[in-house]
Amino acid sequence: MRFVKMLLAAAVILSSLVFLLSLMFPSTARLERSGSINAPLEEVYAEVSNLETWPSWNPWDPSYRGGGNMLQQYSKPAAGLGAWYTWSNTTGSTASGRVEVIAADSLKGITYNMTHPAMKPVTGYIELKPTTDGKGTAILWRFETKVGMTPWWKLRGFLMDRMYGASMEEGLNKLRNICEKN
Repeated sequence: MRFVKMLLAAAVILSSLVFLLSLMFPSTARLERSGSINAPLEEVYAEVSNLETWPSWNPWDPSYRGGGNMLQQYSKPAAGLGAWYTWSNTTGSTASGRVEVIAADSLKGITYNMTHPAMKPVTGYIELKPTTDGKGTAILWRFETKVGMTPWWKLRGFLMDRMYGASMEEGLNKLRNICEKN
């Protein structure tokens, strides 16, 4: 009986320490990558603002890696302010989500919200501006999500760069290749 009490006390103390340690982590998680694309700003904007082009470069699009079991529906038009798309798994799984463009400016880029049942809502920013030489486009792609106060979400937010940074870089490289070929 004494062993059980000590085990319970240790569990309570450990849980309290984990919670107190998690208070040191920020409640908003950010992930960002930047680069430059040797293509005019108008071409890059046309690619990022049209949600139907996302499967060719965006690693978080369900069709990016051949998501054959996904049913995607796009708004008409699928580009610019108010454009959206949804996805759902045709095999009966609960994997579904939605992306909606909440701000669009052909000289600055887009802002979008992404929701998925397995994660906190994410706000994405794709900021564009001409490069200093005026021949290309500088791009900054950023995610922000409010992770709240629970320790496991704060830890996930703290590790966001390590978990998703390489995918974001891959997406920017694919976008660069697509825009520079045009």
